[in-house]
Amino acid sequence: MEIDSASMSSCSKENQMIYQEWFSFADSDSDGRITGTDAIKFFSMSNLPRPDLKQVWAIADNKRQGYLGLKEFVTAMQLVSLAQAGRVITQDLLHSEVDLENLKPPQMEGLDALLAKKKRAHKPSDPDLNGSSQSQASPTVSWFTSKSSKKVPLSSVTSIIDGLKRLYIQKLKPLEVTYRFNDFVSPLLTNSDFDAKPMVMLLGQYSTGKTTFIKHLLKNSYPGAHIGPEPTTDRFVVVMSGPDERSIPGNTVAVQADMPYSGLTTFGTAFLSKFECSQMPHPLLEHITFVDTPGVLSGEKQRTQRAYDFTGVTSWFAAKCDLILLLFDPHKLDVSDEFKRVISSLRGHDDKIRVVLNKADQVDTQQLMRVYGALMWSLGKVLNTPEVMRVYIGSFNDKPVNEAAVGPIGKELFEKEQEDLLSDLKDVPKKACDRRINEFVKRARAAKIHSYIISHLKKEMPTMMGKAKTQQRLIDNLEEEFGKVQREYHLPPGDFPNVEHFREVLSGYSIDKFERLKPKMIQAIDDMLGYDIPELLKNFRNPYD
Repeated sequence: MEIDSASMSSCSKENQMIYQEWFSFADSDSDGRITGTDAIKFFSMSNLPRPDLKQVWAIADNKRQGYLGLKEFVTAMQLVSLAQAGRVITQDLLHSEVDLENLKPPQMEGLDALLAKKKRAHKPSDPDLNGSSQSQASPTVSWFTSKSSKKVPLSSVTSIIDGLKRLYIQKLKPLEVTYRFNDFVSPLLTNSDFDAKPMVMLLGQYSTGKTTFIKHLLKNSYPGAHIGPEPTTDRFVVVMSGPDERSIPGNTVAVQADMPYSGLTTFGTAFLSKFECSQMPHPLLEHITFVDTPGVLSGEKQRTQRAYDFTGVTSWFAAKCDLILLLFDPHKLDVSDEFKRVISSLRGHDDKIRVVLNKADQVDTQQLMRVYGALMWSLGKVLNTPEVMRVYIGSFNDKPVNEAAVGPIGKELFEKEQEDLLSDLKDVPKKACDRRINEFVKRARAAKIHSYIISHLKKEMPTMMGKAKTQQRLIDNLEEEFGKVQREYHLPPGDFPNVEHFREVLSGYSIDKFERLKPKMIQAIDDMLGYDIPELLKNFRNPYD
């Protein structure tokens, strides 16, 4: 399975030098990225119609980052060259039988003259001789209306992710710190949380083929992988790209600033000793990180033996992941108490969940129909959604399908289902930027509701006497207090946090020391959701839309 765009390696060295020079020319602010205005000016020299250029941008910027780096720029130039030769621009054009190495650069009208003029302009004098660099052509544009408390100049933002980082630091993080959102809901975000590759987590009972599934996609085993009929994976393993094959212990991973796992320190050393990072060089891992999990067991004995909060850890990863695969096999369709709690902890992430019925070639066609029906019945008991879950049926391993059991129709079905699942996985990197925005907006709304709750509880506390009694009453009647906040601020009830979890955390704090409501902070979040993020998306979308 390949998730890759045309890279520099597909060009001849001569063309690489040409594209590098063109890229430097098109990148007017020298930030290593080509965005809307620059792209429109440069691509117009190809004289292609606007719909073709729109398609070129959409394919080149397949991760929807809102800009083109050098690799994406080369992809775009190759597509332009093919379009000028009369080829129809499609997603699969560069993966078809095209000799990219001998493909000539496109004809760009007037570009040679502009490049020559730029070279002449740079010869006589150095722009830095006077101690200042050349001023930007585009004026500084601010994102917000006059209502906004802080303004971020648009010219200083180079991508959607960069914009979200700045918005978080300037607007959302102060609110989270003030009302202790990080203690109640989710740890504060770091740069690595924004820059991390999209993650896919695999959950399921032991021996349902989670580790084999990852091995099947990578066409190779990864460091620390153990496969067997017994419960083999006894730890959470993050499989990610790295310069060489190695395993990094959990305590080390949690303190590395360039990895988005610092939040796992809250689960303690008992968990971190059961957590590790497995690195290896692989083209697929350059785009996706996989999270392999211990098999979910059933029975009281197994639940009490875990030295860490298994459900809490899966919930933490679920918030970070872009896709969650629940694996079942025909002989393990029951949903144990622990598995039920794990699935319940995925509440709010329903759109990320996909169900995989693995090892389906172990039963014949008639039995498979019954197994599928039993699985849907089991899921209906734990997934409280009116929609039917998408279930992929197949045998995701390196062995050929057992055609003797499933017959030719079953084999064809498995191949189609596998194609659908791989297509879903291919979309993960493309949708990563959209997912980041979605999670950011979700977090901002949750933080806003959290601040309303905390400030309401503070307001209910007496000034002098009876603080301890009032605090206990508020904690006991927390659901009622949530209702008051919901009615006062007209908030949707479904957006409120879990009452039991909130009560548990709240009991360790003195409500009297909480902050009162700060309207300016709330206004900043409203401005961010109402003006800043839409403006950010507008400025980093496909310039030909």
